[in-house]
Amino acid sequence: MKYIGAHVSTAGGLHNAPLNAHKIGATAFALFTKNEKRWEGKPLTENDIELFKQACDKFGFTAAQILPHDSYLINLGSPRPDSLQKSRTAFIEEMKRCRQLGLDRLNFHPGSHLRETGISECLKTIAESINIALEQTQGVTAVIENTAGQGSNLGHTFEQIAEIIDQVEDKTRVGVCIDTCHTYAAGYDISHEEGFKAVFTEFEKIVGFGYLRGMHLNDAMKGAGSRIDRHSCLGKGVMGTEPFRLIMQDERFDNIPMVLETPEPDLWAQEIEWLRSL
Repeated sequence: MKYIGAHVSTAGGLHNAPLNAHKIGATAFALFTKNEKRWEGKPLTENDIELFKQACDKFGFTAAQILPHDSYLINLGSPRPDSLQKSRTAFIEEMKRCRQLGLDRLNFHPGSHLRETGISECLKTIAESINIALEQTQGVTAVIENTAGQGSNLGHTFEQIAEIIDQVEDKTRVGVCIDTCHTYAAGYDISHEEGFKAVFTEFEKIVGFGYLRGMHLNDAMKGAGSRIDRHSCLGKGVMGTEPFRLIMQDERFDNIPMVLETPEPDLWAQEIEWLRSL
């Protein structure tokens, strides 16, 4: 089963996310459980939680079809002590919010070294941050999103992701989200069948499909290896339609939330319908 959707709005309340997903014909969705541009969020009330769960039930969404995303401010690999502590506190709170809402995973960008420390040291810090969060929470998997490698962002190679996972103590609660645009921009050319097969053979060898907990389906504005994180609508960027056809026809990508983060929300219903037709 392919679960396909988009990162939908929560304007007016979290309970509107399942409704907004339903309106575009989605069978999966992503959301922010709080304002992604602020460190702290308003505590969830019992009413907030109940309305969200009722909406999920009404429109047929289970936790396996939902991929929450954490705040963009969080940097679990920060070399700056104050920022690191603030990030860890915020991440733990977001993990707890997911648990309250009945969600079982939280997608996050691994972190950045800010050109103030080494790569391995930063990866170690990220793993330590995950370990601390897992110790203080229950039932929610920390899902590492691969990055484009823009600036000092880490997690743009499969080896870096594997190095983080290797240092996580509870491997049952760590996973991976593959963003197609980030993959391509990082230098993994999945735009044609031969490259696609080679890249995901490498992913299986280095990381493993057993860790795959979600995907972001985005075309790319810039070329393979550009390290520039710019999304395009499906088939309108430099990747073309082939990688999405291959994903939709590959059982290794079944039963995980696959969500659009493409730049034109008005096209999401059309993009979802097209993906489903593949």
